[in-house]
Amino acid sequence: MNNRVLSQLRSLEAESIHIFREVVAEMESPCLLFSGGKDSIVMLHLAAKAFAPARIPFPIMHVDTGLNFPEVLACRDRWVERLGIQMVVASVPDAIERGFVQQEPNGSRNRIQTPVLLDAVEKNGFTALFGGGRRDEEKARAKERVFSFRDDFGQWDPKNQRPEIWNLYNGRVHQGESIRVFPLSNWTELDIWSYIAAENIELPELYLAAEREVVERGGMLFAVNEFTPVGEGETSEIRSVRYRTIGDANLTAAVPSTASTLQAIVEETAAVRMTERGATRGDDKVSEAAMEDRKREGYF
Repeated sequence: MNNRVLSQLRSLEAESIHIFREVVAEMESPCLLFSGGKDSIVMLHLAAKAFAPARIPFPIMHVDTGLNFPEVLACRDRWVERLGIQMVVASVPDAIERGFVQQEPNGSRNRIQTPVLLDAVEKNGFTALFGGGRRDEEKARAKERVFSFRDDFGQWDPKNQRPEIWNLYNGRVHQGESIRVFPLSNWTELDIWSYIAAENIELPELYLAAEREVVERGGMLFAVNEFTPVGEGETSEIRSVRYRTIGDANLTAAVPSTASTLQAIVEETAAVRMTERGATRGDDKVSEAAMEDRKREGYF
């Protein structure tokens, strides 16, 4: 990896570490939202660097939809054990069982994640939540500030955000209000993969290309598993695929790929022109404003 790329990565790393330290200095009770995907793992890796040799001084929270890839949960648990950090699990299946939220007819649990997340935030008294969103992912996320102010209902108003001049961040909140913080805002997908390769960061093996059984639906390739069985009239096939992004197993598609190493993924990512969410996330195809609608309700 050439010196110019390393210099860019170290600059982004320093910015993210500064953001972590600023939040811990300013905010009373921060928490890191952790999904087990590549962005949240990079974020956790950066947090560990920010406070080394001490432990990370805040817990992580996983909003568990009950539709996770087993490989992601296993990788999540290894990170928790390795770093010795506290994990809070906000369970969507438990919320459905007790009638707090209702299952959506289309099988997606993205929208009902929001009240479960907000309930966990309130119960645990979190005043700041770190999220792994990047501005290059999706147009609604491009509107986010690094410190994204949320009202006492957990909702986001893109017109009611604070200026961030010269990397000065205002974390003051009133009772019940909170801040979503995005340390990876200025990173791109290529930056993320270049950093993972440079730091040799452990990820779920789903990100690496392998021969997998898939079924094609709506022009996207879904792995055959307990959440996406082969439907009537469908035919599965074995193809070399990998995941660019990982969400719920029933809605996240794989992409054709032979990139089975981190360096090969870096090279492949440098050549693509469609964002990973646009290419593989069925939950973002509900409408043009699907992500922004969820963000206004309190979603990340």
